[in-house]
Amino acid sequence: MPPSHKKAFALRLDPVLYEMVERIAARELRSVNAEMECLLREALARRGIRLPQTERPKRGRPPRKVEDQ
Repeated sequence: MPPSHKKAFALRLDPVLYEMVERIAARELRSVNAEMECLLREALARRGIRLPQTERPKRGRPPRKVEDQ
């Protein structure tokens, strides 16, 4: 698996807050990490700060190489 280009850091949260984010993430079919990122982007947007969407890594099999005959 290729290395992630995202910044990793420890975050200490109130257990009740984490549980609520976990519930929202499950409802949205996201991981808690992805939900936290969405919530942070929404909060920044409400403050007028728009971040560009980063390019997501491609998923699935790579395209087949066509061999010259």
